Amino acid sequence: MEKKFAYNEIGNIIRKHRKGKKLRLTSLAETSGVSIAMLSKIENGRMLPTIPTLFAVIGALGIAPDTFFSELGRHNTFPGYVFIPKTEYASFVKEENAKGFHYFSILEHHIEGTSLQISLLHLDPGAKRKVVTTHAYEYIYLISGTIEYALGDQTFHMREGDSLFFDGNIPHVPLNKSDKIATLLVFYLFNEA
Repeated sequence: MEKKFAYNEIGNIIRKHRKGKKLRLTSLAETSGVSIAMLSKIENGRMLPTIPTLFAVIGALGIAPDTFFSELGRHNTFPGYVFIPKTEYASFVKEENAKGFHYFSILEHHIEGTSLQISLLHLDPGAKRKVVTTHAYEYIYLISGTIEYALGDQTFHMREGDSLFFDGNIPHVPLNKSDKIATLLVFYLFNEA
């Protein structure tokens, strides 16, 4: 069986070990030589680290590479389709200090030099987080509700059925100024080359 990796899980595994060792990002940054900003982006799934950066971080955490990659690895082959029951959507945190952002991973798949992550986001009324950048292309489809999507110096007023595709390196944040939960389908396309 071919061994595949869920690359977007790198950040979650790093965060789990950092918190398990009760380390703050500042301490890990000092020990690893990787900036706090970059560590935050890696942990939040907004950036895939280079191999040297990854080894610097897991070394600073005291994790053996084989242990780290065994957590990251999964055995499967692609039969030409993927069926995912709703009960298997996995809740995850992208930004620790965000309020009202509820992400659920629907699909994570590696396709010849790229990784695809599809997430469902329930955005509470008045949800708050900082503007972020992502080292990926993003596609947003608004399933229900209304939002304002701040992208660089533009603001898009989105209603149910509207979509937006953009380079995640442009600073962005969705805003829910309504009194109802908004539901978004979010696609991330990471280039690993």
